[in-house]
Amino acid sequence: MAAPLLARSLAPTICKDLERKIVLLSGPRQCGKTTLAREFHSDAAYFNFDVPEDRVVLRRKEWPRDVPLIIFDELHKMKSWKSWIKGVFDQEGIPPRLLVTGSARLDIARKMGDSLAGRHFLFRLHPFTLNELKSLRPRRESFARLLRFGGFPEPFLENDETFYRRWRRSHADIILRQDLLDLEQVRDIQALETLIELLRTRVGATVSYQSLARDLERDATTIKRWLGLLENLYLVFRVTPWHRNVARSLLKEPKFYFYDNGQVSGDDGARLENLVACALLRELQYVEDVEGRKGALHFLRTKDGREIDFLVLIDGKPRLMIEVKWADDDAAKSFAWFQRSFARPVPQVQLVAELRRRRETPTGVQITPADVWLEDLSLTERP
Repeated sequence: MAAPLLARSLAPTICKDLERKIVLLSGPRQCGKTTLAREFHSDAAYFNFDVPEDRVVLRRKEWPRDVPLIIFDELHKMKSWKSWIKGVFDQEGIPPRLLVTGSARLDIARKMGDSLAGRHFLFRLHPFTLNELKSLRPRRESFARLLRFGGFPEPFLENDETFYRRWRRSHADIILRQDLLDLEQVRDIQALETLIELLRTRVGATVSYQSLARDLERDATTIKRWLGLLENLYLVFRVTPWHRNVARSLLKEPKFYFYDNGQVSGDDGARLENLVACALLRELQYVEDVEGRKGALHFLRTKDGREIDFLVLIDGKPRLMIEVKWADDDAAKSFAWFQRSFARPVPQVQLVAELRRRRETPTGVQITPADVWLEDLSLTERP
């Protein structure tokens, strides 16, 4: 079975793992999971739990056994789906190969039902990043499209403002009025829509649960639960402040970023910061899913206002400090302050969208064009 020709970096590893494990492929709705899954083999049998006829086949286990690959889409909506797929694997094994896709976080199901430990590998597919697009079109063109429309394949390829607005509305409606109700009974959809609108204007800023609670006339506990639901549905992801004591960092106010970069309601700087956050998250999850190393994304901030936008950690060790600017090519002064916090020097990168000339400061800060750096971004281990 050959890996798909589509430029998705997870494809070769998924292709290999399908020979021995159940593969779980999760990610935002319409980010390309089904397209990628179908490309692994033209004769794959495809079943979508949202389709009534397919649900009957799945419950009766009446799919063909002589096909090279079976794709179970949206299987997480089946009650006790983990126990169900575990039973299929334990009784029948491979072949046929088993690929499970879902638009909600399949990893949250670890808390439910029987464990799939030892039987599966989990992969998280993201919308396009500049790194994945470098062989498809010119860098500056892709960079501009990602800033404006985000990396979801359909609006990115369409490259049309009107189409994107219509797509975004339909996308949000499906998630909030269909996918959300499959996870939890939430009655106040309008309040959740308002919450999303508030988050769109606060990208790059810390988010106060108490402030959101006042704006929405709810309690902070409800706001935290709602934000957790939006994360589980791949609408937003949180980045927490870094502290050596992990528990303390989790109690501090986080930032929230959107998987769909076009959702950001702010200036060019906010859109660029969101784009960088998406690229870093995708790369860190690739490191986890493909290489088995632990990645983490944080930001650095002190009480007196010093801040660096991102701190990348791999296996608990600081790997990169990153500051994002639209046009300011003067090195951020906070780099030097935070560098003293680490036992060993941490590479420092300042990404600038409109940069006249790439350079390095005497203190080691690499000031580089954002699009060039994002296109070459890789945190994988080098041989």
